[in-house]
Amino acid sequence: MRAEIISIGTELLLGEIIDTNAAWLAQQLAGIGVDVYFRTTVGDNVGRIASAIQIGTSRAEVVITTGGLGPTIDDMTREGIAQAVGVPLELNHELVEQIRARFAKWGRGMSENNVRQAYIPQGATPVENPVGTAPCFIVEHQGHSIFVLPGVPREMKHLTETRMLPWLREKMGDDAVILSKTLRTCAVGESLIDEKISDLELSSNPTVGLAAHPGQTDVRITAKAATRADAEKLIADMEARVRERLGDWIYGQGEETVEQVIARLLTAQNKTVAIAESNTLGKIAERLRATPEGLNVAAKLIRVNDDQVNDKHGEHIANTLRAQTGADIAIAIVSTMGEQDMYLADTGKTAIALSSASKTRSYTYPVGGMGELAQNWTAARALDILRRTLL
Repeated sequence: MRAEIISIGTELLLGEIIDTNAAWLAQQLAGIGVDVYFRTTVGDNVGRIASAIQIGTSRAEVVITTGGLGPTIDDMTREGIAQAVGVPLELNHELVEQIRARFAKWGRGMSENNVRQAYIPQGATPVENPVGTAPCFIVEHQGHSIFVLPGVPREMKHLTETRMLPWLREKMGDDAVILSKTLRTCAVGESLIDEKISDLELSSNPTVGLAAHPGQTDVRITAKAATRADAEKLIADMEARVRERLGDWIYGQGEETVEQVIARLLTAQNKTVAIAESNTLGKIAERLRATPEGLNVAAKLIRVNDDQVNDKHGEHIANTLRAQTGADIAIAIVSTMGEQDMYLADTGKTAIALSSASKTRSYTYPVGGMGELAQNWTAARALDILRRTLL
């Protein structure tokens, strides 16, 4: 079964509110084997809501909307859906009494504008909202279904779990399940990952997709099967193929961060680390200290001139820092400092040096400056060097 999620509200388009409802709904739908190919956001306008509904029903068996069910004039979901399916709105007197009873339970009188919430498209099936004042409804139209949910997250989640998901399961008549697993890589770009596994990305089930972040690329494997065990088997087989191609580029899975992996390695090996940072301004040390292990990282900020950004200077700082602190490992990050543009990373240079009891080594990258992108990539490189040293 295919579903489309339509989020309704001008505040979403203006960026005043982040749409967390759609992401949560997509996760719940995947859990029962419903495919979501499109997510749409539309403002509070009757014509545009109607158009979004019509487009949604043209490409999905089920359309799920959230938002726009309040009592005010700018809550236009009811009108938009009625227009989309070509029927008038009708007052449902049972819903009026349910809303009135809800206000009475709260010890408050119901305003007359709340009556607007009891109008639903002609022929729609009402769905009581026991945790709020916005009733929901289901519209069946030309072989397609429209399930209308409130936008308040607490109400939306309750009605999804207690009303919509059971309704969908019954409608589907099977117990298909969709599972996903994410493998996380560090300090490697999306294009390099794609070169290694591009043929695997063509698989239809399980699917393999990439998600790029500054300094990190995630590999997501998603499988659909009749049972959870079958889906897990599909994922495990594909994961083995991905790991064979990417090797130790993969540092973890799920929501794991590279600093959490490093913290576990340091703790297991009973080792300490000291860090000297320039353009990253202590952020690498902060990330390690914020892990569940709560590492006590020796750290210092350094200021370097552009002509000091080289392997020799970085190695000198790392060796000196290790001698001064007594740490097992010391890392020095020396970078050009001038560039402030958050979108630029390739306008300078960074040298990362690591000193341990066995050797001192250094690495130079064409990334530098104080911008956000430069800092993220520099931190990712440094943490990956530390991870690989511990491995």
